[in-house]
Order: sequence, then C-alpha cells, then structure tokens
Amino acid sequence: MMTPMRYVVLVLVIIISLHFILSFSHEEYGRATSLSHITEQFSGSKPHPPYQEGVPDDRYVEQKPPIQTRKANATFVILARNGDLNGVITSMKQVEDRFNKGFQYPYVFLNEEPFSEEFKERISAMTDSKVEFGLISKDQWLQPSWIDEDKAAASRKDMIDHNVIYGGSVPYRNMCRYNSGFFYRHPLLHKYKYYWRVEPDVTFFCDLHYDAYQKKVYGFTISLYEYPATIPTLWNAVKEFIASNPGLVEHDNAMRFISDDGGETYNNCHFWSNFEIGDLDFWRGEAYSKFFDFLDEKGGFYYERWGDAPVHSIGAALFAKKEQIHFFNDIGYRHNPFQHCPQGDLHKKGKCWCNPKENFDYEWYSCLKRYDALF
Repeated sequence: MMTPMRYVVLVLVIIISLHFILSFSHEEYGRATSLSHITEQFSGSKPHPPYQEGVPDDRYVEQKPPIQTRKANATFVILARNGDLNGVITSMKQVEDRFNKGFQYPYVFLNEEPFSEEFKERISAMTDSKVEFGLISKDQWLQPSWIDEDKAAASRKDMIDHNVIYGGSVPYRNMCRYNSGFFYRHPLLHKYKYYWRVEPDVTFFCDLHYDAYQKKVYGFTISLYEYPATIPTLWNAVKEFIASNPGLVEHDNAMRFISDDGGETYNNCHFWSNFEIGDLDFWRGEAYSKFFDFLDEKGGFYYERWGDAPVHSIGAALFAKKEQIHFFNDIGYRHNPFQHCPQGDLHKKGKCWCNPKENFDYEWYSCLKRYDALF
C-alpha cells in the first residue's frame, strides 16, 4: 500500500519525465520552459541580438496586386544548364522587378539534361508566376547522324586556326540549330502563342509598365553585323530557297534591312537574338518551317557555324511584313559587350539606370540605321 508521500513522488516523476520528453520532441515547448527564457521573463533582459525579433508585420507595405488586364497567351523562354543558375537568377530577378511583378507571365525553362532540384527550387522561389521545366530531346539537340563528321571537324579546325569565336564548339552549334528550328516545337510551348527569350547574365535597365507582348511578329533591342567567316554559304542557300519558293516571300518585307542590292548579296545585318519577343506561330508557319528545313539539310550549322541570329533575322525579314518587326526602344538591355540604353524622355519615363552615353544604337557596327531606313 502506497503512502501519500509515495503518490507525490510518483506524480513528480511522471511530470518531470513528460517535461523532458516534450522538451526534446517539441522545440517551442523546450524554448518556452527553458531556464534562460524563464529568467528573461522575470529580469526583462534579452540575451539575443535585436534583429532576431524580425520586422513587425505592421511595418510591411502591402504589395500591389498584378495587373488583371493581361490578355496575351505568352511566356518567357529560358534555355539554360544547371551551371547557369546564378546567371539565370540575375536575369530573372531583373525581369521580375522591371516588368513581370505587374503581369505574372509564366516561365518555361529548357535544358538538354534534367534540371537539378536545387535549380528548380531556387528558380521557383524567384517568382509568383507558374514555372515549368522541360527536357530537350536528343534528336533535336545533338548533331544529326547524317552530318559528315570528318567534314565538320575539318571546318571546326579551320575556324580555330582563324580564331573564329566558338569556331571549335559543337555544343554551341547544337544550341544555334536548336534555337533556329526547334525550341518553338517543344511540348511545353505548344499552348503559347508569344514568347520572350531571356538569357543568363543579361541586364534590364528600365521599368516597363505596359504589356510588351504587342502582337508583333518579332521584336528586338540590338542589331549588328554577323561575322562573315561563320556564314560563308548561308546567303547562297537563302537565294536558292527564294528562287524555289517565291510565293512564300512577303511582298512588303524587310529585305532592305538584310541586303543593299535587292537580295543579290547579304549585308550581314541581323537582330541579336539573345533578346527576342516574338510570335511562336510565325516560326511554326509554312514559310519559316520550309525555310529552316531547307537550311538544315544544307548542314551549314555544322559545316560552318550558322547562328540562330542571322537565320531568325533573315526569316523575319523575308516572311513578315516590315511593320511587324518592332524595335523596343524603351527596353534598356545589355548582353555583353553591347547595350541599348533609351534616350531622352524614354530614359526618364522608364527610370533607367544605364548611362545614356553608353548606347550601341548608332555605333559603326550597329544595323539600326538600316532598320530605320525601312520606313
């Protein structure tokens, strides 16, 4: 038979045991019942730095809701590898701050290898918009089996010997071919009509408070000359295609942007395609589809080093109306080593932080004056 004192001892043992169990299994309980916390309550002292208290909720300014008038069926497209993560975050943060916080357009990321969990988690944390991650099929990314590798290797060696940028790179050629004729075919893009191409480590200088998806066929910020050594036979292939398919060429086109003699020769001007806002249905259409397939069969992406910038630019210049090609004069943008910085009132209106004096628009290597001359 237990005495009253034994009951008291038993109860104390049970209480102490429960206390230790709860202290280890429930962090908040352990913190609340710790000796230091109890001492703090009586002494009023705070044995931790003030910043650990955080900022009171009532100090936060309520964020403006996104613009509800968004109508375009559009997305951002970013081609990147896992190793590009920091550069992608840099670009994406600026896109969000300058434009997309107000519109919340979705993102599509494409990679020839699966994205890592770290990549997907950090990217998804950057935006409230929908983010999708897609895998590029090998048959669209890798050098085709029908390419004569001996011929392609000899070309790469010759370009290396002549210090042609990316002249020896097969992955760069894979990327150029994919961007030229396959990115818009990816299943994740089937549901969209418009796209905005964004690359890692680019800079957006200005706020943009209107919807940039303006239902144009093609939009650019920088135009310049291509390296002739990378495309020695491209224009011959283009002329051959035009001769075989005259009905596909738009009558009121932008031929004068890419040729100074009515199409006899190519002046090497192109829109710098690391920035593009465009119509996916244009690339999917009959004219450009036949054009790309014709060029692809020539093998110039591997026997030379045809880039997606001249291929897209020639396609847009031939198969779109000239007024459907738009210069985004108010989007301040830099992809090293060139930048477009809005001038005058546009610089002020966009709260741009680029130096207006550092502007590539009418430098000797720019083709903007040729675009202006179309109108």
